[in-house]
Amino acid sequence: MTRFIRSLLLIILPLTLTYGICMANEEPKEGEPQPEDGKFQAGKFVIEHVSDAYEWHIATLGETEISIPLPVILHSSTKGWNIFWSSQFHHGLSAYNGFRIEHEGKNEGKIVELNDHGEIIDLPIDLSITKTVTGIFVSVIAMLLIFLSIAKSAKRSVNRAPSGMQNLFEPIILFIRDEVAKPAIGEKKFERFMPFLLTVFFFILINNLFGLIPIFPFGANVTGNIAVTMVLALFTFFITTFNSNKHYWKEIYNPEVPWWLKFPIPLMPIVELTGVITKPFVLMIRLFANMLAGHLIVTVFVGLIFIFGKSFGIEAGLGVSVVSVGFSVFMVLLDVLVAFIQAYVFTLLSALYFGMASPEHHH
Repeated sequence: MTRFIRSLLLIILPLTLTYGICMANEEPKEGEPQPEDGKFQAGKFVIEHVSDAYEWHIATLGETEISIPLPVILHSSTKGWNIFWSSQFHHGLSAYNGFRIEHEGKNEGKIVELNDHGEIIDLPIDLSITKTVTGIFVSVIAMLLIFLSIAKSAKRSVNRAPSGMQNLFEPIILFIRDEVAKPAIGEKKFERFMPFLLTVFFFILINNLFGLIPIFPFGANVTGNIAVTMVLALFTFFITTFNSNKHYWKEIYNPEVPWWLKFPIPLMPIVELTGVITKPFVLMIRLFANMLAGHLIVTVFVGLIFIFGKSFGIEAGLGVSVVSVGFSVFMVLLDVLVAFIQAYVFTLLSALYFGMASPEHHH
C-alpha cells in the first residue's frame, strides 16, 4: 500500500504542475462577458472551472479553443426531440435551431428555447450528456475493468496468494467488510448490504481521484456536483427505509422517553422524524462541500496569477505564479487524502444507517 501511495503522488505531482501552468496560460474565452476596464473576472473564472458544461474544454491556444463536443439531447414542447453536438453552439457564442446556452440571468448555464425574435420562450427538457455525465461514464468503465479483472483473477487463484490488481484491492474490500459493515450492521445482516457499500465506496473514491487528474478523460468534478451526491444520498435513504423493521419506526413515532416529551406536543417524534430526513441531507452536503472546496481553493490560487498579472503587470503574475502553483500542488496532495476520507465516511455512515434501521428488539 505504501508503494501504491508513493506511486500515486509521483503521478499527481507533475500533473498538478501541468494543470497550474495550463490554467495560467489560459485566457478568458472570446465570448465571455468582460468588464469594460479589462479586469480579470475572478469569480466567473472560478465558477466556470468547477461547474458542469456542455463541452469538455481542454485548453485555449491563442484564439483557438480546444474542446471535445458532447451530445446535446433536448425535448421541446414545440419542436419535439432535438439531438446534436454541442459544437453547434460554437463554445456558447451562437444559437442553433432555436436553442442557445444562456450566459446571464436566472437561467445562466442552461439551454433555453428562443422564438423568431431571439426571445426566451421556454426551458426544454434537457437530457444532454454533459461533462459530469461523461465523467461518470469514465469512472463506471474504469470500475468495470478493474473489478471484472479482479473477479477473474480471484477465480483462477483460489488456493494461491492474490497478486496484481487483486492484491491491491482485496485489503480495501476486506476492510470495508470487517471494519465498516460488520460492526455497523451486525454479523447476521451485513452481507446483503455489501454490494451497495462496496459500489458506493469505490465509485466515490475513483471519482474523487479522477477529479484531481487534469487530463482528458479525467478532471470532471463529479463528486463536487450536488446532483450526483444527492442521488447517492437518496440511494442510502431508500435502502434504509425499505430495509427498516417495526422497532425502527417505533423508536421514531413512539420512543421510550418521558410522556411529557410526547404529549401534548409530540416533541420527540418530531425530532426523530426530522432526523430521518436530515441524515441523507447531511450525506449529500458533506461529500459535495468537501470535494467542491478542494477544487475551488486550487482554482482560486491559480486565479491569483491572473489578478496580479492584469493589475500589476506580467512580472507580478509570474512572481505570484510560483507561490500559487506551490499552494495548488499542496492542496491537490491534501485532496488525495480527503478523497479516501470522504469515500470512507460516506460508506461508514450509510452502514450505520442500515444498522439503525433494523435493530433487534430489546426486552
